[in-house]
Amino acid sequence: MPSNLEITPANHRLHEESASPTEIALDVAPPVVDAPARVDETGVELKRGAFLNTIAMLASNFRGIFTFLVARLLGAAALGIFSVAWSTTDIISKIGVLGLDNAITTFIARSEAVGDRARSRALFRIAVVLGIVQSIITAGIVILALRFFNNRLHVQPQMVSALALVLCAMPGLALYRISTAISRGMKVMQHDIFSRGMTEPIATTLAFLLALAVGFKEASPEVAAIVGTAASGLIALALASTLFRHIPAHAAAGSHFAEARSLIAYAAPISIYQLINAFIARLDLLMLGYFVGRAPGVTLATVGIYSAVIGTANGLRKVNQTFNPIFAPVVAGMTATGDHDVAAATYARLAQWMLWILLPLVAVMSLAGSTILLIYGPAFWQGGVWLGIVALASAINAFVALGETVIMVQRPHLNLLHSSITCAVAAGGLLWSIPRFGVMGAAVGILLPYIVQGILRYTTLRWVFHWKDSWSDIRPPLIAAGIAIVPALVCRMFMSGIAGQVTSAAAFLVVFGVQWLRHHIHRKDGPT
Repeated sequence: MPSNLEITPANHRLHEESASPTEIALDVAPPVVDAPARVDETGVELKRGAFLNTIAMLASNFRGIFTFLVARLLGAAALGIFSVAWSTTDIISKIGVLGLDNAITTFIARSEAVGDRARSRALFRIAVVLGIVQSIITAGIVILALRFFNNRLHVQPQMVSALALVLCAMPGLALYRISTAISRGMKVMQHDIFSRGMTEPIATTLAFLLALAVGFKEASPEVAAIVGTAASGLIALALASTLFRHIPAHAAAGSHFAEARSLIAYAAPISIYQLINAFIARLDLLMLGYFVGRAPGVTLATVGIYSAVIGTANGLRKVNQTFNPIFAPVVAGMTATGDHDVAAATYARLAQWMLWILLPLVAVMSLAGSTILLIYGPAFWQGGVWLGIVALASAINAFVALGETVIMVQRPHLNLLHSSITCAVAAGGLLWSIPRFGVMGAAVGILLPYIVQGILRYTTLRWVFHWKDSWSDIRPPLIAAGIAIVPALVCRMFMSGIAGQVTSAAAFLVVFGVQWLRHHIHRKDGPT
């Protein structure tokens, strides 16, 4: 399998990073290893990292309190306006970060694999400076564009005003993402617990309540987002800097420019497909915001309800954040040293672990979606059907993101191709479905592109990288889900309302849990 990852001494790095995959393959002879033993050893490391990432992910869900307060105190319309503005800012922030968050993880993992700590320190400083400067410039340009072209956008004026304000959160977003990526490149996962898991939701919620108290009113969510992201970014930077406190400066005086050029060259295609991926992930909400009053049943209130649906379903995307932050540096190190068989086996094992987690969550959101959404208020009950569809789309996206990581550390240009195709499918499907079916069209329209994206990534791993099929690994959770869905559907047929939804979800979980327990007992290396 081709690889373009560097493994040579420092004075040959730039040559290696620009060399072709064939040249690298000729220079590197994969070491002879006991693949099953290496997979077991790596599994321990992955489980440790996944445990810490899970804590961070669960802690970050406390931001749901902020969403809950916005919905309860300001209403569904205010939540819809903020959600559209925040989604747009998240997309634009990809331009400011320029793919440095993913690229720096790979670069630092490579440096650490060959013991070049001084280069890791230099990369840390370069990435932080580049990310902040680019984000400030990008935010300034977009804010000026909104000021001069406001009357030509044909969008709700409240949304434009909210967007212009929340764009000020971009530097904080960049600082958080890059600093956290640097920590992950060093295989330190616990920093995210303190920055995103604890600081961000607490700061955002308190800032919202304070802004509301002093009279910001409808602008309170945007102000809170700025404060929360800034606090999270500063904590992430402080924690990442502790990893390089006792490492001497890079010896080469003129190396910083060369390192920056190399980093940007690697990050550029990643930035483009990250931007496209973020655009795809937010496209359904953005289009609903555009079609307010122009499509059946699409109002600011229903956009707010749909944003709550997305926020709930996005919990499934976060399952990927349990494994991907530790998987990225691990697979980068494996391919850098030629351990391709071990990398493929590790990928298959992680795919199974993710399915054991994703399938019951999708089932619960599909079977009891309306009951779950009642936490936001009675008006959100109607989003139950939408939640089931969006949850399935989010689960597919989270699952296939593992394949994106594998492709990124070897041939990032293929991810760009996949994202471009997926974006075209998403845009075409949503433009056709939303004017005809309203919010339901948005939910169905975002499911199709993720199915296409999954097919593209599977094909790449199977036919380009020649990785073997992992059906034997993913079969057990799929069979377990097929068995568990039967009693759940029976409960839904004979019971209605909240009782029917809760009972059917509980029936699925019990039967699925028994199947998982049987698998875990009969397979020592199963998920824990």
